[in-house]
Amino acid sequence: MAIQSVGVIGAGQMGNGIAHVFALAGFDVLMNDISQDALDKAVSLIDRNLERQVSRDKITAQVKSDAMARISTTLKLSDLGQTDLVIEAATERETVKQAIFEDLVPHLKPDTILTSNTSSISITRLASRTDRPEKFMGFHFMNPVPVMQLVELIRGIATDEPTYKALHAVVEKLGKTSATAEDFPAFIVNRILMPMINEAVYTLYEGVGSVSSIDSAMKLGTNHPMGPLELADFIGLDTCLAIMNVLHDGLADTKYRPCPLLTKYVEAGWLGRKTGRGFYDYRGETPVPTR
Repeated sequence: MAIQSVGVIGAGQMGNGIAHVFALAGFDVLMNDISQDALDKAVSLIDRNLERQVSRDKITAQVKSDAMARISTTLKLSDLGQTDLVIEAATERETVKQAIFEDLVPHLKPDTILTSNTSSISITRLASRTDRPEKFMGFHFMNPVPVMQLVELIRGIATDEPTYKALHAVVEKLGKTSATAEDFPAFIVNRILMPMINEAVYTLYEGVGSVSSIDSAMKLGTNHPMGPLELADFIGLDTCLAIMNVLHDGLADTKYRPCPLLTKYVEAGWLGRKTGRGFYDYRGETPVPTR
């Protein structure tokens, strides 16, 4: 099927990035959230990010104007029913995602493709809560969406070939690259990345190194652009913990047990950059390690 209109559920960090790249690629985008303030902030952020691309001569002012004109917003989930493709980018909690799909399904066109931007949750299980498991896939963008090249495509057990091919074509139109993953906990990227971050937290927890020494060691010793604790703060420690719990529960292996220190930071509300404190304190002019 030809996909021309896209509904994005969630106006947060991932949702606004997804809306940005789709509008820039010529798709009509309808962005939904439960908060009008969140929608307004998302549109404003997209505008600023596009303007940054203009200032760097990556796009023209006219391209930016056209992209912004393709983006509209709504507080009504049912309004997304007439779009060709829906991308759920809500918080990484399965109960929340299931409730969204159950509320949305009665309003959908028969041929609308449903997807989730989940970074770890079973696509087969999410699809089973809809009326179209054959037209349901995992559509996992990397953060920040406008910058990162990869999109993971995850087929559920019932996903049909036309749906897979349609989403593969969409990724190409976005100018990005797809990697196909099987529907196992955390797929490819986070199956590898999150245990590394979790091990870095254990290294801190056990006193092997400080926050700055761990991050410096990985940046200078393995040529990573960001240290694992800095990256965890960027992703959000609550998201990191949620993915580790999915790995631990789904694979039943103790090597995926979340570090108690990661749990403690999340319980304290120190979730990283978005809350001003995580493994670093971001409330001053420069980030300061908290341990």
